[in-house]
Amino acid sequence: MADITQFSMLEVPERPTVADQVYAELHRQILSLDLAPGAKISEIDVARAMGVSRQPVRDAFFRLSQLGFLVIRPQRATTVSLISHSAVMQARFIRTALEVETVRVAADRLSEEDHRALEAILAEQDAAIASGDKKLFHKLDDRFHREICDRAGLGFTWTLIAENKGHMDRVRMLSLAFASQTARDDHGVILGALMAREPRKAEDAMRRHLDRIREQIDFIHASNHDWFIGETPE
Repeated sequence: MADITQFSMLEVPERPTVADQVYAELHRQILSLDLAPGAKISEIDVARAMGVSRQPVRDAFFRLSQLGFLVIRPQRATTVSLISHSAVMQARFIRTALEVETVRVAADRLSEEDHRALEAILAEQDAAIASGDKKLFHKLDDRFHREICDRAGLGFTWTLIAENKGHMDRVRMLSLAFASQTARDDHGVILGALMAREPRKAEDAMRRHLDRIREQIDFIHASNHDWFIGETPE
Protein backbone atom coordinates (compact mmCIF):
# COMPACT_ATOMS: atom_id res chain seq x y z
CA MET A 1 0.00 0.00 0.00
CA ALA A 2 1.30 3.44 -0.89
CA ASP A 3 2.44 5.72 1.90
CA ILE A 4 0.01 8.64 1.61
CA THR A 5 2.25 10.80 3.77
CA GLN A 6 4.46 11.31 0.71
CA PHE A 7 1.74 13.37 -0.97
CA SER A 8 1.39 17.04 -0.22
CA MET A 9 -1.88 18.96 0.01
CA LEU A 10 -2.98 20.44 -3.30
CA GLU A 11 -3.44 24.17 -3.41
CA VAL A 12 -6.81 25.19 -4.81
CA PRO A 13 -6.45 28.41 -6.81
CA GLU A 14 -8.44 31.31 -5.37
CA ARG A 15 -9.28 32.66 -8.80
CA PRO A 16 -9.43 31.27 -12.32
CA THR A 17 -6.16 30.72 -14.13
CA VAL A 18 -5.48 32.35 -17.48
CA ALA A 19 -6.26 29.01 -19.14
CA ASP A 20 -9.59 28.88 -17.27
CA GLN A 21 -10.48 32.36 -18.47
CA VAL A 22 -9.55 31.57 -22.07
CA TYR A 23 -11.57 28.36 -21.88
CA ALA A 24 -14.60 30.14 -20.41
CA GLU A 25 -14.59 32.82 -23.11
CA LEU A 26 -14.17 30.37 -25.99
CA HIS A 27 -16.82 28.08 -24.49
CA ARG A 28 -19.21 31.06 -24.26
CA GLN A 29 -18.57 32.08 -27.86
CA ILE A 30 -19.09 28.54 -29.16
CA LEU A 31 -22.34 27.98 -27.26
CA SER A 32 -23.69 31.41 -28.22
CA LEU A 33 -22.75 30.73 -31.88
CA ASP A 34 -20.49 33.78 -31.97
CA LEU A 35 -18.05 31.12 -33.14
CA ALA A 36 -20.17 29.22 -35.64
CA PRO A 37 -19.98 25.48 -36.26
CA GLY A 38 -17.20 24.79 -38.75
CA ALA A 39 -15.39 28.08 -38.10
CA LYS A 40 -11.59 27.94 -38.25
CA ILE A 41 -9.73 29.04 -35.13
CA SER A 42 -6.00 29.17 -34.34
CA GLU A 43 -3.97 29.32 -31.16
CA ILE A 44 -1.95 32.24 -32.50
CA ASP A 45 -4.99 34.34 -33.37
CA VAL A 46 -6.74 33.65 -30.05
CA ALA A 47 -3.58 34.34 -28.04
CA ARG A 48 -3.07 37.63 -29.87
CA ALA A 49 -6.71 38.69 -29.51
CA MET A 50 -6.79 37.89 -25.78
CA GLY A 51 -3.32 39.20 -25.02
CA VAL A 52 -2.00 35.94 -23.58
CA SER A 53 0.67 33.39 -24.42
CA ARG A 54 -0.10 30.34 -26.52
CA GLN A 55 0.16 27.80 -23.67
CA PRO A 56 -3.11 28.71 -21.90
CA VAL A 57 -4.83 28.81 -25.29
CA ARG A 58 -3.46 25.36 -26.09
CA ASP A 59 -4.77 24.08 -22.75
CA ALA A 60 -8.20 25.60 -23.41
CA PHE A 61 -8.29 24.11 -26.92
CA PHE A 62 -7.57 20.67 -25.49
CA ARG A 63 -10.34 20.94 -22.89
CA LEU A 64 -12.84 22.06 -25.53
CA SER A 65 -11.81 19.24 -27.86
CA GLN A 66 -12.36 16.72 -25.05
CA LEU A 67 -15.91 18.03 -24.69
CA GLY A 68 -16.51 17.76 -28.43
CA PHE A 69 -16.59 21.48 -29.23
CA LEU A 70 -13.31 21.74 -31.15
CA VAL A 71 -11.78 19.45 -33.75
CA ILE A 72 -7.98 19.55 -33.57
CA ARG A 73 -6.10 17.99 -36.47
CA PRO A 74 -2.28 18.10 -36.50
CA GLN A 75 -0.91 20.18 -39.38
CA ARG A 76 -4.43 21.31 -40.26
CA ALA A 77 -6.69 24.10 -39.08
CA THR A 78 -8.56 23.65 -35.79
CA THR A 79 -12.29 24.09 -36.29
CA VAL A 80 -15.37 24.52 -34.14
CA SER A 81 -17.17 21.17 -34.25
CA LEU A 82 -20.36 20.76 -36.21
CA ILE A 83 -23.49 20.12 -34.15
CA SER A 84 -23.88 16.40 -33.53
CA HIS A 85 -27.42 15.02 -33.34
CA SER A 86 -26.32 12.20 -31.06
CA ALA A 87 -24.46 14.58 -28.70
CA VAL A 88 -27.56 16.81 -28.48
CA MET A 89 -29.81 13.85 -27.67
CA GLN A 90 -27.38 12.53 -25.07
CA ALA A 91 -27.32 15.95 -23.40
CA ARG A 92 -31.14 16.04 -23.49
CA PHE A 93 -31.31 12.62 -21.82
CA ILE A 94 -28.97 13.65 -19.00
CA ARG A 95 -30.67 16.98 -18.47
CA THR A 96 -34.16 15.48 -18.46
CA ALA A 97 -33.20 12.80 -15.93
CA LEU A 98 -31.80 15.42 -13.55
CA GLU A 99 -34.39 18.17 -13.96
CA VAL A 100 -37.48 15.98 -13.85
CA GLU A 101 -36.36 14.61 -10.48
CA THR A 102 -35.36 18.08 -9.29
CA VAL A 103 -38.70 19.66 -10.15
CA ARG A 104 -40.51 16.83 -8.35
CA VAL A 105 -38.62 17.69 -5.17
CA ALA A 106 -39.09 21.42 -5.78
CA ALA A 107 -42.87 21.04 -5.88
CA ASP A 108 -42.78 20.08 -2.20
CA ARG A 109 -39.98 22.34 -1.03
CA LEU A 110 -40.39 25.74 -2.67
CA SER A 111 -41.93 28.51 -0.58
CA GLU A 112 -44.23 31.33 -1.66
CA GLU A 113 -41.18 33.60 -1.67
CA ASP A 114 -39.49 31.18 -4.09
CA HIS A 115 -42.56 31.21 -6.31
CA ARG A 116 -42.51 35.01 -6.44
CA ALA A 117 -38.83 35.00 -7.39
CA LEU A 118 -39.56 32.64 -10.28
CA GLU A 119 -42.51 34.79 -11.34
CA ALA A 120 -40.15 37.77 -11.51
CA ILE A 121 -37.86 35.86 -13.87
CA LEU A 122 -40.82 35.10 -16.14
CA ALA A 123 -41.69 38.81 -16.19
CA GLU A 124 -38.11 39.54 -17.29
CA GLN A 125 -38.46 36.91 -20.00
CA ASP A 126 -41.61 38.65 -21.24
CA ALA A 127 -39.65 41.89 -21.50
CA ALA A 128 -36.80 40.15 -23.34
CA ILE A 129 -39.25 38.71 -25.87
CA ALA A 130 -40.88 42.12 -26.36
CA SER A 131 -37.50 43.73 -27.03
CA GLY A 132 -36.31 40.87 -29.24
CA ASP A 133 -33.25 40.25 -27.06
CA LYS A 134 -32.63 36.54 -27.67
CA LYS A 135 -29.35 36.35 -25.77
CA LEU A 136 -30.93 37.90 -22.69
CA PHE A 137 -33.83 35.49 -22.97
CA HIS A 138 -31.37 32.60 -23.10
CA LYS A 139 -29.65 33.82 -19.92
CA LEU A 140 -33.00 34.18 -18.17
CA ASP A 141 -33.97 30.69 -19.36
CA ASP A 142 -30.91 29.26 -17.65
CA ARG A 143 -31.58 31.39 -14.59
CA PHE A 144 -35.14 30.06 -14.27
CA HIS A 145 -33.94 26.45 -14.32
CA ARG A 146 -30.97 27.15 -12.04
CA GLU A 147 -33.16 28.92 -9.47
CA ILE A 148 -35.45 25.90 -9.26
CA CYS A 149 -32.45 23.71 -8.48
CA ASP A 150 -30.96 26.14 -5.97
CA ARG A 151 -34.22 26.94 -4.19
CA ALA A 152 -35.03 23.24 -3.88
CA GLY A 153 -31.72 22.76 -2.08
CA LEU A 154 -30.31 20.82 -5.03
CA GLY A 155 -27.83 23.30 -6.43
CA PHE A 156 -25.41 20.49 -7.27
CA THR A 157 -27.82 19.28 -9.94
CA TRP A 158 -27.45 22.54 -11.87
CA THR A 159 -23.68 22.12 -11.75
CA LEU A 160 -24.08 18.71 -13.38
CA ILE A 161 -26.62 20.03 -15.89
CA ALA A 162 -24.39 22.97 -16.85
CA GLU A 163 -21.48 20.59 -17.43
CA ASN A 164 -23.53 18.44 -19.80
CA LYS A 165 -25.95 20.73 -21.62
CA GLY A 166 -23.57 22.55 -23.95
CA HIS A 167 -24.47 20.59 -27.06
CA MET A 168 -28.14 21.37 -26.43
CA ASP A 169 -27.36 25.06 -25.98
CA ARG A 170 -26.23 25.58 -29.55
CA VAL A 171 -29.52 24.20 -30.83
CA ARG A 172 -31.42 26.24 -28.24
CA MET A 173 -29.73 29.43 -29.44
CA LEU A 174 -30.83 28.65 -32.98
CA SER A 175 -34.37 27.90 -31.80
CA LEU A 176 -34.87 31.24 -30.06
CA ALA A 177 -35.73 32.95 -33.34
CA PHE A 178 -39.03 31.05 -33.41
CA ALA A 179 -39.47 29.28 -30.06
CA SER A 180 -38.88 31.87 -27.32
CA GLN A 181 -42.59 32.31 -26.61
CA THR A 182 -43.10 28.56 -26.47
CA ALA A 183 -40.27 28.25 -23.95
CA ARG A 184 -41.74 31.08 -21.88
CA ASP A 185 -45.18 29.44 -21.94
CA ASP A 186 -43.64 26.14 -20.84
CA HIS A 187 -41.98 27.90 -17.93
CA GLY A 188 -45.36 29.26 -16.93
CA VAL A 189 -46.83 25.77 -16.88
CA ILE A 190 -43.91 24.46 -14.83
CA LEU A 191 -44.25 27.28 -12.34
CA GLY A 192 -48.01 26.75 -12.13
CA ALA A 193 -47.45 23.12 -11.14
CA LEU A 194 -44.85 24.15 -8.57
CA MET A 195 -47.19 26.74 -7.06
CA ALA A 196 -49.98 24.17 -6.91
CA ARG A 197 -47.53 21.75 -5.24
CA GLU A 198 -48.32 19.01 -7.74
CA PRO A 199 -45.12 16.98 -8.30
CA ARG A 200 -46.50 14.77 -11.07
CA LYS A 201 -47.71 17.73 -13.12
CA ALA A 202 -44.39 19.49 -12.57
CA GLU A 203 -42.52 16.41 -13.80
CA ASP A 204 -44.71 16.10 -16.89
CA ALA A 205 -44.38 19.81 -17.70
CA MET A 206 -40.58 19.73 -17.38
CA ARG A 207 -40.32 16.59 -19.51
CA ARG A 208 -42.46 18.14 -22.27
CA HIS A 209 -40.43 21.35 -22.11
CA LEU A 210 -37.06 19.64 -22.51
CA ASP A 211 -38.36 17.21 -25.12
CA ARG A 212 -39.26 20.04 -27.51
CA ILE A 213 -35.70 19.96 -28.78
CA ARG A 214 -36.60 16.84 -30.75
CA GLU A 215 -38.96 18.76 -33.01
CA GLN A 216 -36.85 21.92 -33.01
CA ILE A 217 -33.72 20.19 -34.23
CA ASP A 218 -35.56 18.86 -37.29
CA PHE A 219 -36.68 22.35 -38.24
CA ILE A 220 -33.29 23.91 -37.55
CA HIS A 221 -31.41 21.23 -39.46
CA ALA A 222 -33.48 21.92 -42.57
CA SER A 223 -32.33 25.55 -42.73
CA ASN A 224 -28.84 25.16 -41.26
CA HIS A 225 -27.78 21.75 -42.55
CA ASP A 226 -24.15 22.85 -43.09
CA TRP A 227 -23.81 23.25 -39.32
CA PHE A 228 -24.82 19.68 -38.51
CA ILE A 229 -23.19 16.29 -38.68
CA GLY A 230 -24.67 12.84 -38.21
CA GLU A 231 -28.01 11.26 -38.70
CA THR A 232 -31.29 13.11 -38.78
CA PRO A 233 -32.99 12.53 -35.42
CA GLU A 234 -36.01 10.29 -35.30
